[in-house]
Amino acid sequence: MDLEHYKDVLSRAGVTFEQGLSSQEIQRIEEEYAFRFPPDLKAFLKFALPISHGFVNWRTDDEDSIVKSLLWPYIGICFDIAHNSFWLKEWGERPASVEDAYAIARKAVDDAPTLIPINFHRYIPDRPRKSGNPVFSVFQTDIIYYGANLGDHIENEFSFHFGRSDTNPTGEIREIEFWSQFAENRMEHSL
Repeated sequence: MDLEHYKDVLSRAGVTFEQGLSSQEIQRIEEEYAFRFPPDLKAFLKFALPISHGFVNWRTDDEDSIVKSLLWPYIGICFDIAHNSFWLKEWGERPASVEDAYAIARKAVDDAPTLIPINFHRYIPDRPRKSGNPVFSVFQTDIIYYGANLGDHIENEFSFHFGRSDTNPTGEIREIEFWSQFAENRMEHSL
């Protein structure tokens, strides 16, 4: 990933950048929020920190806002459990209590790779701890791939500025435990 190129194009697209995160800041964030940045996102954030256009400002955004972003995928699943009869067969019989149903969904989300917010409702999983993880667009259980990797996501999100007319992910997409079944519509629902 040519970090200078992405920063230049995003800057021309109006994205504001601050000095990249230090190794100490990265470590503090990972410890505080209990995830690990994948290497490509870590390199990008250390090179230059985007702070506008919906990007998470890992340096100055308040803890509540970051925690809310980290909980967004779980909250969306809960919304669909409560309001759209969403339930995965792999979770077994749906409990009568919505609180018990939420607890089962919570365990599934906690066991899955953590989705790290990038910008707006776009997320990258923290596992596997390799460069090249796909980026997901997450809105309730409408979870789709929004990039085969971080660079592809940035080019999709700012497609006009990268000269792209198609915002479909390009290239091979790594399968991610739990989350890929949503994006690939492989979920078996039960009512």
